[in-house]
Amino acid sequence: MPLPAITSILHRVSGVALFFGAIFMLYVLSMSLESQAGFDRAAEMLQESFLAKLIAWGLVSALLYHFFAGIKHLIMDLGHCEELDSGRLAAKVTLVIAGIAILLAGVWIW
Repeated sequence: MPLPAITSILHRVSGVALFFGAIFMLYVLSMSLESQAGFDRAAEMLQESFLAKLIAWGLVSALLYHFFAGIKHLIMDLGHCEELDSGRLAAKVTLVIAGIAILLAGVWIW
């Protein structure tokens, strides 16, 4: 499968992950808005729970990839990078930039 197709599929997968990940984020938001004790529980969960950190990193990763792939799609909508060689290069650049951003987000979250 060509690399531009893989980046396009990953863009869709990251969008679906963000849609379903919103459930977790809404749960944490509602818990934090209940009371001061709820806020403290939510903060503690996000700071100490391995699973919560993993989910948060996954959501931030999906958001970052979706953002950079979306920019690539907007550039393609303007008529750039539509040829085979430039499309491959744009896909590689998207993956590299998103990968670096995801690693930096992992350092920030952990």
